[in-house]
Amino acid sequence: MKLFGKNHLIICAITFVILFLMNYLGNDQADKLERALMTAGAGVIGLSVGLFILNKGKNDKTPPQNFD
Repeated sequence: MKLFGKNHLIICAITFVILFLMNYLGNDQADKLERALMTAGAGVIGLSVGLFILNKGKNDKTPPQNFD
């Protein structure tokens, strides 16, 4: 999957909505909106970093020499 392509943006939006709703609806504290936004944003950032690391080594033509 290409980083910041159409599929990546769709998956990020779905991830954001799911994490936001899980945290907003399941929280009864006073700052539930801020917590839900921060958690959903961190989830999307974590997804993007993970995909960046995954795609970084995908097309590597020179792997490490002593990879054991």
